[in-house]
Amino acid sequence: MNLERMRAEKRPHFFPDFKPKATQAPLFPTFDQSEKKLTSPAIEKALHQITTKGLCARVQVETYLRAKLRRNCRPNTIRSSATAILLFLHYLKTSGCTDLCSLGREHISGFVEAEQDRGIAATTVHARLRGLYSFLRYLLEQKLIAPDLLKHKLRIKLPDRLPRAIDAKDVVLLLAVLTKLRDRALILTLLRTGMRIGELLNTKVMDLNLEDQSIRIFEAQKNRIGRIVYLSADAANVLKKWLQQRKCESEFIFCGRGGGPLCYEAARNIFTNCLNKASLVHKAYTLHSLRHTYATELLNAGMPLQCLQELLGHKSIEMTRRYARLSDNTRRKAYYQAMAIIETGEINEHYRCDYQLPSIVEAAQLL
Repeated sequence: MNLERMRAEKRPHFFPDFKPKATQAPLFPTFDQSEKKLTSPAIEKALHQITTKGLCARVQVETYLRAKLRRNCRPNTIRSSATAILLFLHYLKTSGCTDLCSLGREHISGFVEAEQDRGIAATTVHARLRGLYSFLRYLLEQKLIAPDLLKHKLRIKLPDRLPRAIDAKDVVLLLAVLTKLRDRALILTLLRTGMRIGELLNTKVMDLNLEDQSIRIFEAQKNRIGRIVYLSADAANVLKKWLQQRKCESEFIFCGRGGGPLCYEAARNIFTNCLNKASLVHKAYTLHSLRHTYATELLNAGMPLQCLQELLGHKSIEMTRRYARLSDNTRRKAYYQAMAIIETGEINEHYRCDYQLPSIVEAAQLL
């Protein structure tokens, strides 16, 4: 077989019978040599839906999402942006707006109201509105929409809820039902380090230092800030036993059947089963509640807020300050000290807890 024939057949000369196999969609961005473009599953899915549903602005959406991909945005960020844009474009189609040039602020308000009517949570609507405004800023830079569209932006007031930590009694009940070594190692590590579940599932054995009782997180799952977290003695011991007894040989501490990292669904099922055994399902605890519990317990033990910020990997200390509202030991002590003074009447000599109304005068007034 000569060289011209091999080139004509487009087969590698070292594998005469080579046939390419069909592969699944790539999990990470790839470079398409034919189109000279970066591609990702989230972008391709979004463009496919725009085409099949007959939505507008396909070219603008493609350019915008590929720009986010070039900026090294996370797949989840691109996916959430694409979702917000697709929902908005679908709303525009149902409302009769088929051209971006005729876009007005009433369309943004209508989109928010439509999402609220669907029963979408306020935090989700807020996130989608932020993603939409980011896309609109891109359209403004391309001079495709009027500048007035981004003046007086619509803002959604979000509830400032407390982080949901696990009660101390419930922590004892939860730990009591952890009979399987893997389950105990997984949950106890989350409880003692405050790691996000995605961070722990992607942690490799080489990142764990049992002698120093620490774990190196080279890139945080959410904000990409590297940090070091520390293990308590009980967590370090159970991790050591788990690594010695596990059957799977994998670079990840918690691995699935194929040797890769354990998936989130499997970890969530482990936690749910433990809640069932401890009769705590009705309290709606989640895996992230372990992180909240970690932060609350450290603050109650007297850890400085700035130190906790470093351990949690928060960019802003205001994010960490939320846990100070759950750390109530200091406030509790101050409250009962003040209440003891009030009840004994020390702030006012005429004040008594058992103060009795004059029997005749007060009885007449009550009638």
